[in-house]
Amino acid sequence: MTKNKAVRIGLLRESEVEEAARIVRLAFGTFLGLPEPTQFMGDRDLMTPRWRARNTKVLAARIDGRLVGSNVITRWGSFGFFGPLTVLPEFWDHGVAQRLLEDTVKVLDGWKLRQSGLFTFAQSAKHVGLYNKFGFWPGYLTALMHYAPATSALAPNGSTPVLLSSVKKSQREEAIRGCARLTNRVDKGLDLSDEIRAVLAQGVGEVVMIESRSKLDGFAVCMIGPGSEGGAKTCYVKFGVVRGGDGADARFDRLLDAIDGFAVSRGADVEAGVNLARRAAYTRMRAHGYKTMIQGVAMHRPHGDGFNRADVYVMDDWR
Repeated sequence: MTKNKAVRIGLLRESEVEEAARIVRLAFGTFLGLPEPTQFMGDRDLMTPRWRARNTKVLAARIDGRLVGSNVITRWGSFGFFGPLTVLPEFWDHGVAQRLLEDTVKVLDGWKLRQSGLFTFAQSAKHVGLYNKFGFWPGYLTALMHYAPATSALAPNGSTPVLLSSVKKSQREEAIRGCARLTNRVDKGLDLSDEIRAVLAQGVGEVVMIESRSKLDGFAVCMIGPGSEGGAKTCYVKFGVVRGGDGADARFDRLLDAIDGFAVSRGADVEAGVNLARRAAYTRMRAHGYKTMIQGVAMHRPHGDGFNRADVYVMDDWR
């Protein structure tokens, strides 16, 4: 394969989404050495729901008009991250990833973010080195964790959780604003509003909320269902947070219980990520029964803690 062929970068077209999803499976499955690479992540879809969301841009890499790779760039208010960045294995080491990253950084800079990040394989000097060239610096490990809640979780401890889809449409936007106020307290400008709207609009998940005295104590964006990032049998917590300060441990436990109840109601296990810099959150998840499946490293641009701090009770996954 000639390395000098021009790589053209543009936005992913709707007609290319299915092929981009196939490349995601093939690339990761090949890197991980799976016997059937295209079976990576089963029925889960990390591409289609993100392509449809308003808070994302999906870049496509093409050679002679053929799609050879893509990268999803996601915005959560003042914070952005990218991934999965994938390239057809036959085009590895041909400069495709570097071209995607060049345009990715332009998008991130155009959004005027306070910070951006990514999750990558901690053991891969090649991956870490590539991203470091573009100003991303490695921080703490991020654990991707799994938990199979018992059926008794249908009756969670504490107050009954609220599902955002069950809130009257006239009150739903105020609830979303409440979520934004909570995340802003964690890190200035952090805002999941468009992520939340996309989940509800596409029917690819749910937002689980916990309250006390009509005050929002925490919420979790849970992806589940056919065509979702979680698939039919995984409640994939893309983001979860509770108010910090006094009583945060108890609030976080209540949110974990609420997620359990939701997952059991859907006949699913739970998968969630947490950065190990958030020591209290990680410790509470371990005590709850979560076990680490794999670990990667969070990389930031510019270098800094962001919301990966010991006092932050956040679960998230930047894959």
